[in-house]
Parts: sequence; C-alpha cells; structure tokens
Amino acid sequence: MKLKDRVAIVTGAGSGIGAASALALAAEGARVVVADVNETAAKAIVEKIERQGGQGLALHVDVARAADNKALVERAVATFGRLDVFYANAGVPQWKSDIEEVEEQVFDRIFAVNVKGVWLGARYALPVMKRQRRGVFLITASTSAIRPRPGGQTYAASKGAVVTLAKALALEAAPHGVRVVAIAPVATHTPMLPTFMNKQAVDAEGLARYEATVPLGRLNQPEDIARTAVFLASDDAAMITGSCVEVDGGRCI
Repeated sequence: MKLKDRVAIVTGAGSGIGAASALALAAEGARVVVADVNETAAKAIVEKIERQGGQGLALHVDVARAADNKALVERAVATFGRLDVFYANAGVPQWKSDIEEVEEQVFDRIFAVNVKGVWLGARYALPVMKRQRRGVFLITASTSAIRPRPGGQTYAASKGAVVTLAKALALEAAPHGVRVVAIAPVATHTPMLPTFMNKQAVDAEGLARYEATVPLGRLNQPEDIARTAVFLASDDAAMITGSCVEVDGGRCI
C-alpha cells in the first residue's frame, strides 16, 4: 500500500472528485478525514471506507470559514496523531455568463470557496506538516486556469489563483520537506458538470460538444483524478512540487 498508516484530509469529499479521492486514498492505506458542507454525504463516504476495511472520520466543514479549517486540522491530528496529506478539493462552479452578467456576490462566493478555502486550508495544515518535516498539500485547480472557456472568467480566475498559490507555497514549504502540487482536471463527470455546460442536466448535445474539445475523446471520471491524487500523495512523487499536473486528455495542448 502506497499510503499505509498515513493520515489524509479531503475537502469537498462528499461527492465527485473528493469522494473518489477519499476512497482511493483509503484503499492505499490512509486514514481519511472526509470533510464536506454536506455532513450526511461525508458520513456515507466514511461508511464506504469502513466497509472496505479502512478508517475514516466525517466532519461538517465550510472551507470558507477559518474556524472550520482550524477545527478540521486539529480534529484530524487529535484523532489520528498526525497529518500527511491535505487535499484542498472543495470548489464551486460558475454558470456560463459574460462579465457584465456576473453579480458581485457570485464572484465573492466563488473566490471564498475556491481561493480563500485553499488558503485557509494551507494556513492551518502546513504548520503541522512543517513541524513533522513531511507532508503533501494538494489542490484541485482546473484546465480553465490554463485554457479558459468563454463565459467562465470568474471560475477561471479563481483556479488561476490557486495554481500560483501552489507554486508560492511549494517554495515556502520545500525547506521543511513538504510538497505542494495543483491538479488541473478537464471537465469531469461530477455534480458540477451541468453547470459548466450551462444546463440543468447533462444531455447528449452538451456532452458531445465538450468531448469534442478533448483529444482523447472523453471527459474525466472522478477516479482519473483520484488516481492522480494517490500518486502525488505518495513517495512515488517525491520530487514533484510546485507543479500543476494536467489531467485533461490533451485539452491544454
């Protein structure tokens, strides 16, 4: 097992990429804190982890709140004695909109979750990892940070911010033996996908249109990102830090 006896936190882990990553980390031996604003969903993922013989802990967390992030890290350390992986995955999407149509509160919410939520996670997780002299801080970015689609300027800006944040944090953390890496998925089959397509539900037309932009001819499944997260969290990726790893089927070429 690549992550035997390590302790991981995954935010936004009640569904989609976060849920798949929590399950994949647990399957590799990690004890996983499943954090989500939907505590019921988080508990359901922990139940799956435990049915597979792993250990998990479900917590209600709003990543945009400092107190929630502080309590999340403290609870993980108090329960499991250490913190080896923090996957800042929680995020919110944007309906396709021209800039003049985007309300200020939409901007504020996207940046509160997608940027401030990552910053707060790092603020409380990295000191623990620095003291341990080991750890990995992962961030879900997006191909929109590299190659935006029309109408998603606010979301793209939030993801561009965390790609740069990953680089800055990597430089800060490296002398302490801690790595920081961003992951940039192309559109993924998660509950957010209809919003990215500007639809109430994914339909054949929207799916075909998006798939046509990916050279490998399909969108991500959550497990594609989960496998990447496991690799980056493991010692197999010991020399990877400050990078933005594109998991995009060639979309950003």
